[in-house]
Amino acid sequence: MRICVFGAGAIGGLMAARLAQTGEHEVTVVARGAHLAAIQQNGLRLRSGGEEVVARPRAVGSAVEAGPQDYVIVTLKAHALPAAAEDMQPLLGPETAIVSGVNGIPWWYFHCHGGPFDGRHVESVDPGGLLFRLLPPERCIGCVVYPAAEVVAPGVVEHTYGDRFSLGEPDGAKSARAQKLSEALIAAGFKAPVRPRIRDEIWIKLWGNLTFNPVSALTLQTLDVLIGDAELRAVCRQMMVEAQAIGEALGIRFGIDVDKRIAGAAEVGAHRTSMLQDLERGRPMEINALLGVVVEFAELTGLPAPTCRTVLALLRARARAAGLYPPRG
Repeated sequence: MRICVFGAGAIGGLMAARLAQTGEHEVTVVARGAHLAAIQQNGLRLRSGGEEVVARPRAVGSAVEAGPQDYVIVTLKAHALPAAAEDMQPLLGPETAIVSGVNGIPWWYFHCHGGPFDGRHVESVDPGGLLFRLLPPERCIGCVVYPAAEVVAPGVVEHTYGDRFSLGEPDGAKSARAQKLSEALIAAGFKAPVRPRIRDEIWIKLWGNLTFNPVSALTLQTLDVLIGDAELRAVCRQMMVEAQAIGEALGIRFGIDVDKRIAGAAEVGAHRTSMLQDLERGRPMEINALLGVVVEFAELTGLPAPTCRTVLALLRARARAAGLYPPRG
């Protein structure tokens, strides 16, 4: 199979390296700058479990060089996707599947959703429905990303924990294309179940991201502090309660309760959330995909979500002050 990872940073680099190591597929990464140059010259170096391996996927600087693919795995941050969607078009042949390994609620969320919002685009992550047009939802396979990894130097990815990528079609079907991708990822050493209700799993992960990420960026605290401090934990818990009501109004089944989800996050320890890392490094944060979308869904479902709204307003103000969020129009 021809598999392209578009945005081969930490998670994309992890997937590309493991897939390339199997020798079973034609793996291409689209990267840029020093990261691209290092991969082209030295290969993609993956550090995991105390070992370092060197994989040699094809590394290119544009989708035009890569050409049409069987699968395009998208591991960009959500706010970068609208600007990249046009550039991705040369990757898309007649049967190309797009695998959306992007944090938060994906642009295809309401495709084959059923109910009153079926077919609606999600404005928070897809302004004006651009992605719905350029990256059609019927091409999409959902992917919930669990591993943690970091680009520690150009061409070098360090994998710290996790090995699961849950897959699922928007309509819940166990399709041949999802199954083939699952088999490829399993052969590369990952867990890759195909889920009939992928949105449930998206929300379970989002449950933590919509709370701990924003509150960490506002307080500059690591995850262990957010959970260990009674006042901060209470804020996070209330946001989760509000989000659960919104998710359930959209048909989501939460397989665990709020406190179990918090306990699971506590096991991660003194972790600097991705949003806190982005703030510290002067990079745009995933505000809309992780929390703005929850407030958008609150409006759709007619639910209040006062704590989520308050934290979102404070977070946007913090990001604007740092020059990392558009100013008010």
